[in-house]
Amino acid sequence: MKSISKTQRITVAHGDGIGPEIMAATLNIFEAAQVDLAVDTIEIGEKVYARGFQTGIEESSWEKLQQNKVFLKAPITTPQGGGFKSLNVTVRKLLGLYSNVRPCRAYAPFIRTKHPKMDLVIVRENEEDLYAGIEHRQTDEVYQCLKLITRPGCEKIVKYAFEYAVRSGRKKVTCFTKDNIMKMTDGLFHKVFDEIGALYPTIEKEHWIVDIGAAKMADTPEVFDVIVMPNLYGDILSDVAAQIAGSVGLAGSSNIGEEHSMFEAIHGSAPRRAGQNLANPSGLILGAVQMLNHMGLGKSAERIHNAWLKTIEDGVHTYDVYQEGVSKKKVGTKEFAQAIISRLGEEPKSLARVNYKAEEPLNLKYSKSSLVRCKKKLVGVDIFLHEDNRDPNVLGEKIVRALEGLSVQLQMITNRGVKVFPNGMKETFCTDHWRCRFVPKSGDFLDIDAVWMTVRNLGGTGFDVIKTENLYTFDGERGYSMGQGQ
Repeated sequence: MKSISKTQRITVAHGDGIGPEIMAATLNIFEAAQVDLAVDTIEIGEKVYARGFQTGIEESSWEKLQQNKVFLKAPITTPQGGGFKSLNVTVRKLLGLYSNVRPCRAYAPFIRTKHPKMDLVIVRENEEDLYAGIEHRQTDEVYQCLKLITRPGCEKIVKYAFEYAVRSGRKKVTCFTKDNIMKMTDGLFHKVFDEIGALYPTIEKEHWIVDIGAAKMADTPEVFDVIVMPNLYGDILSDVAAQIAGSVGLAGSSNIGEEHSMFEAIHGSAPRRAGQNLANPSGLILGAVQMLNHMGLGKSAERIHNAWLKTIEDGVHTYDVYQEGVSKKKVGTKEFAQAIISRLGEEPKSLARVNYKAEEPLNLKYSKSSLVRCKKKLVGVDIFLHEDNRDPNVLGEKIVRALEGLSVQLQMITNRGVKVFPNGMKETFCTDHWRCRFVPKSGDFLDIDAVWMTVRNLGGTGFDVIKTENLYTFDGERGYSMGQGQ
């Protein structure tokens, strides 16, 4: 990249598998387009994992990322097992890249799709939810993964989605959650969506339960515009959206934080295609286009994106999107990049051209999190036991005897969230993992010493206590779920 002038600096990683090939294609286009950038290269992925770094990145690379603030990353391969962690998740969390933006647009009739009018953007929360990565094995049979949803996290991503819609001239923002089941976690996401949505009267708002919303998106994606959702749903459905638009290989992705950003293709490293000059570099190219626009280099982004559209329109396609009767020429990774370079300065005739204007930063200021704290009251405790006896009635009676004379009483026992004592159903299947809920025998407040005494008495009578969860009300509102069937 000798001809690139040294104005703004970015950090680049070539990745694993097809990563080096598609990154080379992208950087060659940058050079030909005389993009005003300088590049610092770091090594990530398989070789770094092999040197004993469980996150696939070394300390010196972190220094570059923090210094340059903008990261263009090719896909990597994360080794299976051995405690290795996802580099993507690590970078997103440590650099505060809370917003993952994935445009999914159809390019009919030049790319095969059943949804030629599809043009939507998925804005995915990027730091929390089940991706907090907090997991435990608690018994022989039961494993746990904690789903963490925070008000600040919801506020940031929902605000970003609405500001993105305004900036992009979008008319509607849709929220996907599963708050008919997860009433507290997904319920908070939905609640914040309604709160912030009220500040944007010119934007249409709607909410879908994620399962039927996903079905609707897969069947009629053209009815959606911007969709905002928690991390796991967004991860899955953005891949679905990209595929039904034409190919996952065409989709780029941006990860945006308050100070840092990362840009990439949404697909993986595809090691079986590596070194064959076959891979479609479009996902990384379009991710890089998002990067240029984010950095204020809109004219360069526009020039490259329109050349890419013209290349697609001219039927110059890689193997994954090539179709007889529509495509004119099947090319490899290098040749596809060269086709884009030869079209720099040209614009598509059938597909809509892009126009990236220089704009002010998004207005992302919003917070209710600094409000006066709630009045918090301890009203009970859930104590989780590892117990092989599968008869909940025997277990319940044994617990009652163990706690005679204490100020707490056993209210119920659940197994996998279903109430099994008292008055459970014999047909309910039980594992060796039991949630036992204790409440005060009198009054509506539980002293913390009573919690420790309960745990001590249970442990002293042979019970295997594996976890406790205090139960609170917040300004009188219950802050915990009830058992199913209660």
